[in-house]
Amino acid sequence: MIGQIESYDPESQTGVIKSEETQFTFQLDDWVAEVPPDVGDEVRFDANETTANNINLAGVSLEKPKAVKSRIVAALLGLFLGGAGVHRLYLGYYKIALAQMALTFLTAGYGLLWGFVDAILIFSGHIDKDAKGRPLR
Repeated sequence: MIGQIESYDPESQTGVIKSEETQFTFQLDDWVAEVPPDVGDEVRFDANETTANNINLAGVSLEKPKAVKSRIVAALLGLFLGGAGVHRLYLGYYKIALAQMALTFLTAGYGLLWGFVDAILIFSGHIDKDAKGRPLR
């Protein structure tokens, strides 16, 4: 079947897929794709009464993921606003961004070094994907 992820809770690792007017629950153990599920993703799955199994992104085998975020923008954000974790927010790494903000605040600015190092890693290509696994352009 084909459906769309209606909701997903990363803490409980459960979610709901809606196909036509029917809703199916799923667990992360039934997720096949390499990237984590996200609300709005189109998926293919096997239905078993009210649960979904063998869930994969629809069209994942048809084409490679397209670059959405810019490497230059991410690196410049890391260079100039790295202590605030803005570059990590841009790439979708929210928990790391919060950690960078906290470190900068708690150490009176020493967290800026972390942003500078991240900028170098982005420029050099060591950080080359966003949080969803899409390449940077």
